[in-house]
Amino acid sequence: MIEKRDFYINGQWVAPVEPHDFHVINPSTEEPCAVISLGGAADTDAAVAAAKSALPGWMATPAEERIALVEKLVEIYQTRSEDLAQAMSLEMGAPIDMSRTSQAGAGIWHLKNFIRAAKAFQFERPLGEHAPNDRIIYEAVGVAALITPWNWPMNQITLKVGAAAIAGCTMVLKPSEQSPLNAMIFAEMMDEAGFPAGVFNLVNGDGVGVGSQLSGHRDVDMVSFTGSTRAGTAISKNAADTLKKVHLELGGKGANVVFADADEKAVKRGVLHMMNNTGQSCNAPSRMLVQRPIYDQAIETAAQVANKVSVGPAQEEGRHIGPVVNEVQWTKIQDLIQKGIDEGARLVAGGTGRPEGLNKGYYVRPTVFADANNQMIIAREEIFGPVLTMIPFDTEEEAVEIANDTPYGLTNYVQTQDGDRANRMARALRSGMVEMNGQSRSAGSPFGGMKQSGNGREGGVWGLEDFLEVKAVGGWAAE
Repeated sequence: MIEKRDFYINGQWVAPVEPHDFHVINPSTEEPCAVISLGGAADTDAAVAAAKSALPGWMATPAEERIALVEKLVEIYQTRSEDLAQAMSLEMGAPIDMSRTSQAGAGIWHLKNFIRAAKAFQFERPLGEHAPNDRIIYEAVGVAALITPWNWPMNQITLKVGAAAIAGCTMVLKPSEQSPLNAMIFAEMMDEAGFPAGVFNLVNGDGVGVGSQLSGHRDVDMVSFTGSTRAGTAISKNAADTLKKVHLELGGKGANVVFADADEKAVKRGVLHMMNNTGQSCNAPSRMLVQRPIYDQAIETAAQVANKVSVGPAQEEGRHIGPVVNEVQWTKIQDLIQKGIDEGARLVAGGTGRPEGLNKGYYVRPTVFADANNQMIIAREEIFGPVLTMIPFDTEEEAVEIANDTPYGLTNYVQTQDGDRANRMARALRSGMVEMNGQSRSAGSPFGGMKQSGNGREGGVWGLEDFLEVKAVGGWAAE
């Protein structure tokens, strides 16, 4: 049993003032794998005070020195990558091979992209040739509360910490209590890299406790949160009294629009993308909209692909999917699968219950529904499990209408060989991201959504700007 009972505050590992034990569950076995301490208001206040005290010095540190420390963090990350992968596999159920490549790999990818973007970023720049004595200064927002989820832990931690550190913000990280071990390893890495005391602080806690204390804290200038739309709404309301900046990366119900001229691998690619990370991705292509001439064949292909997706324990090597994170999520997914059956969608793969041969662990059968419509619960709610909903359409206009008929707007996908159609779809789809024909977004591309999928952008230049204030200065005195 792993024990992680201390917090990282003001450059030191300290015991919480009023600790509350929390058992982290291994979702592959349903057994406790670690004990951590959850903090309270005194711990939150101590972390925020440390960040506030460190802010003037960190803001005044030249950007080149802040970038150099993040470069040092990248070096250390490479030496701890296996530790991070093992932790995430244990605590949130990512199969170990996937944890090594995608889960741990995402963090170093984002840090390197921030370094590249920062080296080209002008933190001070002239307003324009028409105003030679005016300058624009980009300076840190201030103390940033970073609240991260369990589904892509290092992905989200590095997207926030990397940008905040380079921007000159000091920070308090509250990782998900469901997956805290990787975050505590990350705190060790920040310490080893030599970030000044108080620049980075970590307090474990739950959303109702430390999360609410941070989002409403008078000395926190910004909250950057990734998680559910429900929690994002609560954070926004709690933060409103202090008018702090709130950055939200929330849920999604992405449409994968497959036209009749799509390449032959489009349906298979879409199913496997949906099943990746056991469906626990906010940008998952969970609604597959298929043009009617190829709809029947697409159903057959999707069922075949889903039935070949293997499910197994996270510690085993191989290209399988693991369990979902906990019992609450497992039960929610089972209920939604049953709702799909009750609503009359045609179950062509998977279904309720655990996969054959797995009697313990939060395993879900890779599931595909066909003949759904966009008013069904399975087409409207974010299931956050390996469940795909297939909906037929006839025309491009109908496809756009169905795709946009959702409260979410994170990522949509388009499969077509018609360049003009692809360009029309890119403009018509109401989402922060659109991906075409299996090509993912490139390094430095911003991640974020519209509508109830949140606000703000993470990654690259846009991620840096989210942690920066814009200050206009007139009558500049040349130095």
